[in-house]
Amino acid sequence: MIIKSYIDTAIKKAEYKKLEDGTWFGEIPLLKGVWANGDSVEECRSELLDVLEEWLLLKIKDNDPIPRIAGVNISFRKLAG
Repeated sequence: MIIKSYIDTAIKKAEYKKLEDGTWFGEIPLLKGVWANGDSVEECRSELLDVLEEWLLLKIKDNDPIPRIAGVNISFRKLAG
C-alpha cells in the first residue's frame, strides 16, 4: 500500500534529540509540522508516527500536496463523475 510505504519511508527520515529535561524531541524535517515529544525515544517515535498519520490524513482531506520522500510519492487525480 502506498500510504504505508510513505509512512515507513518518512519515519526513517526522523531525527531525534534528547532535551535538557531528559525528554526526547523527534521530527521529520522534510514534513513541516510533523514533530513530537516523549519521555523516551520509543515513546517519542510512537507519538511521531501518530502525528505523521494525522498529518497525512489532513493533507489528503484538504487535497494539499504531499512532499515526495526518497522516491515515494502520494498523489491524487480527480475522477470524472
